[in-house]
Amino acid sequence: MKIVILTGSGISAESGLGTFRDEGGLWSEYDLEEVATPEGFARDPALVHRFYNARRANCLGAAPNAAHAALARLQDFTKGDTVIVTQNIDDLHERGGAQGVIHMHGELLRALCATCGHRWDAPSDMAPKDPCPACGAPATRPDVVWFGEMPYHMEEIDRHLSTCDLFVAIGTSGAVYPAAGFVMEARRAGARTLELNLEPSDVAGLFHETRQGPAGVLVPRWVDEVLGQPPMP
Repeated sequence: MKIVILTGSGISAESGLGTFRDEGGLWSEYDLEEVATPEGFARDPALVHRFYNARRANCLGAAPNAAHAALARLQDFTKGDTVIVTQNIDDLHERGGAQGVIHMHGELLRALCATCGHRWDAPSDMAPKDPCPACGAPATRPDVVWFGEMPYHMEEIDRHLSTCDLFVAIGTSGAVYPAAGFVMEARRAGARTLELNLEPSDVAGLFHETRQGPAGVLVPRWVDEVLGQPPMP
């Protein structure tokens, strides 16, 4: 059985990384038009870098939770038949033991040259005048997908969705496309669909089954079911 899993910010919330909808969190302190769009970066790159420097520090100070570990365990047992696609730009899946994670919105710990397209590991602090290590241009930006930009790896994701037997969305709002449309792509391919979320997403009605609760509880429980193991205490 091939399983495709889509994860959103809800899976990292229990590790202390806020979601767009959190009140009082890092996201709520900024206008997303100013820090998460190409136009905002063009207007004030220093502001955008300060925002992502803060997010990078927040990410590095966080640790994977039980949901990340459970998905890594599922991957290990299913031997290549479980694909994780994430909307998150943190690295908690990898630190939790997952392999080959598809980051459709980029990676916070990577940098991108807007001039030549070179990518490299981001330092803890980035600034507008940082030179690209490949071409030397002062055009460094976070290697993340902003609003209005095309998500990464879409052809690969579409290929996995068209061949999966089970599609599971975990901790997603269902408000951002194209990810919100993945459930319909999977259903058209004949897959069963399941949503695991703290509360119903905007597209919860499109899933065959939905379960509500914290990811750190729901995901390990579901993985135990799939693997036919008794629930972990």
